[in-house]
Parts: sequence; structure tokens; C-alpha cells
Amino acid sequence: MNVKHFFKSLTKYTPKEKYEFNLPENSNINTNLPSSKDNEEEKKFNNIFPSLNVNLEYIKTKYNVLINSDIVLREFTLNARGKQYHAFVIYIDGMVNTQIMDNFILEPLMMRNRNNLYDGSQNKVISEAVTNNITVRKVKKFDLSTYVLSCLMPQNSVKKVNDFSKIISGINSGNCGLFIDTLDVAFDIELKGFNQRSIDKPSNEIVIKGPHEAFVENIRTNTSMIRRIVNNENLIIENIEIGKVTKTKCGLFYISNITNNDLVAEIKYRLNNLDIDSLMSSRSIRTTNF
Repeated sequence: MNVKHFFKSLTKYTPKEKYEFNLPENSNINTNLPSSKDNEEEKKFNNIFPSLNVNLEYIKTKYNVLINSDIVLREFTLNARGKQYHAFVIYIDGMVNTQIMDNFILEPLMMRNRNNLYDGSQNKVISEAVTNNITVRKVKKFDLSTYVLSCLMPQNSVKKVNDFSKIISGINSGNCGLFIDTLDVAFDIELKGFNQRSIDKPSNEIVIKGPHEAFVENIRTNTSMIRRIVNNENLIIENIEIGKVTKTKCGLFYISNITNNDLVAEIKYRLNNLDIDSLMSSRSIRTTNF
């Protein structure tokens, strides 16, 4: 036996012909389900922290920034009332409009103008009265989150959220997340700019007198088409997420002054309790135990 065959015999693995193992019959323990203690810890750490470094590490870990090629995380310095704050934005490349991001988010927050460089009192005097040589001033305390939302960001659709689940859901749907040091809230900014299929004629049915428009994959395009046809302020469109994995955005349409409210409540209850991982088409709802 030469040396080659000798080492080959040492490292060679021969699988067994039969494996024996036992499973407990009355086992009520599911190791895949988190315990109540784990749920409490997850809920506790779901809130956004005032420390930017903690939020930054959490987001980097959640999105695997080191290996994800389409996750963009941009750190910068924000100027507000003569002070500088560290901040960062995170978004998914290809799902946001980068031109709007540069012109209406990064530039207003980073530029140094007269308002941002104002080095006065952090409190604002909103009223002043003099009585018996005594000056009484009503002072409004400076709030950074309100100042950023109302003075520094001209973007029209901005929401303040205080937990990671909401901001992550917004980022996954094409929004941008903004985190600022010393704030325990984040800003969910709508900057959707991904490509989508244009509205075309329906391919599965022919309409003679009705509109020659078919639904597309973008839910906002579909809701706007319904709004144009049903020109009624009583039309309600409620957003519902279906699918434990995909979290597909769905819309529930009804006219409030006509529809049976009990029936609407029953439909919402059934939709919110659908035990499915993904929803790819309306047929999935019809074939599910709905």
C-alpha cells in the first residue's frame, strides 16, 4: 500500500446502512417557538435607543450590511440650532429615488445656513407680558425631533416611529429610515422610486363600456385607479399585511355609509388571522381556509 492509499483509507467515510433514533411520543415542547421570556426580551429591545451607536449596530446586524450588496447606510453630521448631531440614513438601493434623497433629505439636514447655525437659546419665547414691572415670558422648550420634522425636512411624507419593527417595515417597502443621536425615535421617510409596470388593458377579460385599465403590482397605483372611478369621500381603504414571511401589503375597500360594519369587522378578523407564509395572488386567499 502506497502513501496515497494509506491517507485515503484514513480519511474515507463510509455511511451506515441503517440509522436508529427515537422521537418522544408525548412531547409538548417545541424548541422552535420562543419562550415568553424571550418574547419579553425581544419586545424590550424593539424600542429605538437614544444612543446612535446602539441603533447603528442593531441595524447593521439586522440587515447584514457587511454582505448585503443593495443595503445603503450613509452616516453624516446634522446641523440644528448651532449644534451638530451624528446621524445616519438607511435604505435599499433600487427602491428609493436617490435624487429626492439628495435634494430633500441629505442637503437640508447637512447644509449650514443661517437657521441651522443660530447659536442662541435652545428655548423659544412664544409670548411675553409685562405686569407691575415684572416680565412674564412663556417659553417653549426646544425639541430636536419636532425641529427636524417641521423645519429641516421639506419631504411631505415623514412619520416618527419609536420601535424598530415599524421602521424596518418601512425600509423593506421602499422607504428611508433616519436615525439621529440623542433621539429615541426614528423617521420613516417615503422616497419610493422603484420601476414598475405601466397600466395596460386587462388580458383576462374584455370590457366594452368600462375603463380599459388593469391592476398592476403596485398597490398605490391600484388604489388611485379605484379612487378615480369611485369618486366618493366615504370610500375607505384600509391597509392589511398578509403573510408571516412576505408581509404582502393588501388593501380592504368598502364604502362606510353602505357596507355592513359587522361584515367588515368579520372580514378584517379573518384576513388578520390567515396562517400563511406568503401571499402571491388573490387565488391564495380563495384556496385558504378563509
